[in-house]
Amino acid sequence: MDSIVSMVARHVNTVRAEDKIFALNREAGSAALQLGKEKVVNATVGSILDEDEKLAVLPTVLRTLRNFPDSEFAAYAPISGTTDYLESAIQATFKEYRPEGYIKAVATPGGTGALRHTIWNYSDIGDAILTSDWFWGPYKTLAEENLRKINFFSLFDNEKKFNLNSFEMKVSELLDRQGSLVVLLNSPAQNPTGYALSDDEWEQVILFLKRAAADKSKRITLLCDIAYIDYAGKTSDTRKFMKLFSGMPSNLIIIVAFSISKSLTMYGLRTGAAICVSSNKAIAQEFSDVLEASNRGTWSNGTRCGMKLLSEVMNDKELLSKVDEEREELRQLLEKRAETFLEEAKSVKLDTCPYKSGFFITIPVIQPEESCELMKKDNIFAVPISKGIRFAICSVPLNKMKGIAGRIKKVLIY
Repeated sequence: MDSIVSMVARHVNTVRAEDKIFALNREAGSAALQLGKEKVVNATVGSILDEDEKLAVLPTVLRTLRNFPDSEFAAYAPISGTTDYLESAIQATFKEYRPEGYIKAVATPGGTGALRHTIWNYSDIGDAILTSDWFWGPYKTLAEENLRKINFFSLFDNEKKFNLNSFEMKVSELLDRQGSLVVLLNSPAQNPTGYALSDDEWEQVILFLKRAAADKSKRITLLCDIAYIDYAGKTSDTRKFMKLFSGMPSNLIIIVAFSISKSLTMYGLRTGAAICVSSNKAIAQEFSDVLEASNRGTWSNGTRCGMKLLSEVMNDKELLSKVDEEREELRQLLEKRAETFLEEAKSVKLDTCPYKSGFFITIPVIQPEESCELMKKDNIFAVPISKGIRFAICSVPLNKMKGIAGRIKKVLIY
């Protein structure tokens, strides 16, 4: 008998399972076909669905895209991205809160590409990447696929506020062991909790990292995942903290993971950017050079029509105004769904993580998998995560939201 059971390299994790979210979404779809859509609550999808449970797309964005000439769809884009796109990505990220310093951008396939490149280029093999204990599951996959580990600080203290003490302890602990550290923070509208650091909390984080960077033998990278920022409130409220990125020590850089997936409802175009802020011109140029090389060594070019789309929107005030208006309607829809769910959760004493904005609300439970299985018996499909259940308000219409918190409360295993 042939004894060979694997042909892959030793460093590859061969334990693979179907993506949990996509599997649950398919299961919910099957239930809807059997029982009728009106009887099934599908809170698995990480995209905004309208009140008819169809993918919500910004009409102005779609019309703009369809008007492009064939060449914008078929031609290669430059490896680092088109010049217009890179400047547009920077402008869309910071708006009126552009920090002082040297800023460079490199195109990536969605925000995920920016996360991948940062982990690979700004930590050493075997290092731990630090993020919060409530986190988007693929962060762990990204770390492990790039031969790193992932470590956690406690996101919330006993008062459900940002746990600065835990953050500081974990940063110090890892810097005692490592020469480099990538700190990954997802805010505002965090996936999965909907939490956002306040401006004061951001200031405390930045001040501590500056103190940690006083040891010039250490290299610190603060990686900010802002995927949901355009659904977190007004620009003046959501981006103010970015001015804190000014005046960093040379051995502390900021990298922002930008994406049009949510902001322009163009999830499938896979268009994003990694944006670096540094006080050192040479360090910023090094970032641009290194990430361009990583682009060539992984996916090579990005999606040209996605780049063109953002450039068109950002460079036309009338177009931008329409897009902002349409997106605001979706943001308000999310707000109404969240209010409905959270008001009922409070009345039935269903515990949730502190939610401020965004696509998801999370329910802490001890046995997430078992609880989700029980919820499925009541035709409620949500995603079990390490410490709770992620409920995607973005995909559940208002006419189904009422009563859901009470139904979940009845079946949860604490």
